[in-house]
Amino acid sequence: QVQLVESGGGLVHTGGSLRLSCAASGRTFRSDVMGWFRQAPGKEREFVAARTWSTGLTYYADSVKGRFTISRDNAQNTVDLQMNSLKPEDTAVYFCAAGALSSRSRADARAYDYWGQGTQVTVSS
Repeated sequence: QVQLVESGGGLVHTGGSLRLSCAASGRTFRSDVMGWFRQAPGKEREFVAARTWSTGLTYYADSVKGRFTISRDNAQNTVDLQMNSLKPEDTAVYFCAAGALSSRSRADARAYDYWGQGTQVTVSS
């Protein structure tokens, strides 16, 4: 059974940092793309970042480029999202996702097969 479990969310002031972690288990993710999405109240789920599991190619939404970094921890089998210089508009529930998709579909939530339960990130002004 595939499981994606996010952790690391919380409340932070503008300009602060948080590190989200997605613990992945239940299958071999070697061929997968791992993604982070977020959803704010009343808004659609939007792409944040993605990383190919094995080759390490990374992709970012323009809104987070230069502030967020997606990485893989081999020892912990996690995909992490380091978020720096946080802004109030980054407030959302953040979801981890995985799927055997083409990297061209990395920003399309419908292309992912597995999702975590989400973790809340709140940035106060």
